[in-house]
Amino acid sequence: MALSDRPTERHRQVAGQFTDRVRGTRSWEAPAPVAGWTARDVVRHLTEWFPGFLASGAGIDLPKGPSVDEDPVAAWQIHADAVQAVLDDPETAHRHLTNPHIGSLPLAAAIDQFYTSDVFMHTWDLARATGQDDTLDPDFCAELVGGMAQMEEIIRSSGQYGPRVAVPEDADAQTRLLGFIGRDPFWSRP
Repeated sequence: MALSDRPTERHRQVAGQFTDRVRGTRSWEAPAPVAGWTARDVVRHLTEWFPGFLASGAGIDLPKGPSVDEDPVAAWQIHADAVQAVLDDPETAHRHLTNPHIGSLPLAAAIDQFYTSDVFMHTWDLARATGQDDTLDPDFCAELVGGMAQMEEIIRSSGQYGPRVAVPEDADAQTRLLGFIGRDPFWSRP
């Protein structure tokens, strides 16, 4: 199923795929492809960075669930549902997110660009860490790597992405995206 290009629906699809991986996780201490991270840390990252970004940029406080240490499944589900509720709110169409690094963007577009794409990429991390299906939508992979390549210097200097990992010239879009964001596309669980 192709991903929607509408931020509200794309988040629903991407968060749903991540939720499937969360629910399928059997070992939260499994090493993840991000150095020093476990499966639990992948969920922790997504549930911890975005609420502050949203609160400071749009004045929206998301409801808090249990900590990822207590219950990673519930922590993720409450968080994902809260983000979806923001996107589903008709008032979101009239709101903006403002940040000194990115300026002011329509709220739904900002969530899509910065958060939904992050959930999408980290779906691979969680799936690979836990031995689940790690296939990502190829069209969205191509769209992301194409867009990020245009601002690679800014992305690399942000410290949010590791050094590019070399991949074969004829690699598919998912492999190119993973290499671009600093993942070894051929990483496997120890």
